[in-house]
Amino acid sequence: MTALDSALARKDIAHHLHPQTNLRLHEQVGPLVMERGEGIYVFDTQGQRFIEGMSGLWCATLGFSQPRLAQAAYQQLLTLPYQQTFAHRTTQPVIDLAAALIERAPSTLSKVIFQSSGSEAIDSAIKLVRYYHTAIGQPQKHKLIARQRGYHGTTLAAASLTGLPNMHKGWGDPLADVIHVRCPHLYRQGQPGESEEAFSTRLAAELEQTILEHGPETIGAFFAEPVMGTGGVIVPPTGYFAKIQAVLRKYDILLVADEVICGFGRTGHYWGSQAMGLKPDMLTCAKGLSAAFQPISALLISDTIYQAIADQSNVLGGFGHGYTYGGHPVAAAVALETLALYDELDILGNVAAVAPRFQAGVRAFADHPLIGEARGIGLMAALEFVADKDSREPFPAHLKVAARVAEALQRRGVLLRALGDTLVMAPPLIIDAAQVEVILTAVAESLDEVYAELAQ
Repeated sequence: MTALDSALARKDIAHHLHPQTNLRLHEQVGPLVMERGEGIYVFDTQGQRFIEGMSGLWCATLGFSQPRLAQAAYQQLLTLPYQQTFAHRTTQPVIDLAAALIERAPSTLSKVIFQSSGSEAIDSAIKLVRYYHTAIGQPQKHKLIARQRGYHGTTLAAASLTGLPNMHKGWGDPLADVIHVRCPHLYRQGQPGESEEAFSTRLAAELEQTILEHGPETIGAFFAEPVMGTGGVIVPPTGYFAKIQAVLRKYDILLVADEVICGFGRTGHYWGSQAMGLKPDMLTCAKGLSAAFQPISALLISDTIYQAIADQSNVLGGFGHGYTYGGHPVAAAVALETLALYDELDILGNVAAVAPRFQAGVRAFADHPLIGEARGIGLMAALEFVADKDSREPFPAHLKVAARVAEALQRRGVLLRALGDTLVMAPPLIIDAAQVEVILTAVAESLDEVYAELAQ
């Protein structure tokens, strides 16, 4: 039975427009319809079981069947299913969640505002960059610096920050205030023989030159994922963020850490900022904030920023920003229970236990004929495919090598994500050692299968 033989699949094709999907291709192949989840596994409507090796979209950190999160949502739905947070109103779950986040946050941060998605959190950060600089008498500091291959979301403003060409094709030009600088990927952007430290020094110098060209008085903030996720799990080189932050401080430019993917243990640290030595002025988080059981995001800001915008709101008679579902009590209750589970289950301890074997297994694939680079940190990793190891030339796009490997993996009951020339992995943080071995074995078999096909 194929996907198109299902009445449910046909209904999907008839009525549902899928994001991040080739829509005409979807009409031909139909959807993979999932029915239920159990631990790190999901099951389709035909009963086939898959390891969800991408945690959905990096977000199902505690798997797909955590009863305490379901119970937290149910109890809050029975108690108070909705309340807004505008104009002095709130609820206890929101108060408690804000306090819990600040307790766990980098020490530079002191206040939290809630949204429903990572893209909304980034949009809020963009607006606050402007609001803050206007409040302190520098309204001209409205330009934003982001990085090539960085991913920050799909709303108009967040997609403008995103440095992936496929996110801009067909949508018109990004917002004019956004400047993109070089991606910190030594494998693709390094010069022959260049060390990580030298590469970092060069990127910091390029950043400073870019700031000087545009005028330091016009640059408001630098947005960065501690480790690039959707851009291909790009781990920054040695010394990178220390050198970048020195430049930002020199020109009084805010640092916004996008922790939507990296936060809550994905890198092996509670925050990617801790893993990479960032001291952010703002921090966005989502995904793992509720382990994907509810849509919720948060923007954390420093006290310096808060004091300035609080004074400005007093002058203007209010803070003109917010969302209907920002601080939704059900989402907040689930997120609060999620943070408690991270502590009680010692999720960081589990990542520390299984990540070394996961990373060693991934890096071993660097010797495979299809692979140019194997990279990662914690429980996130990527394999980059090349047609020639010496020249690092990618395969012709029409061969869809990464996608073919992902399809071979799916046949073996493992779901990973192909992103251009890269295969990305980010299993739930509750994964155990035996399940890591299943993923690694399936990847090895799938690489060999596709290599044999290409050899023919």
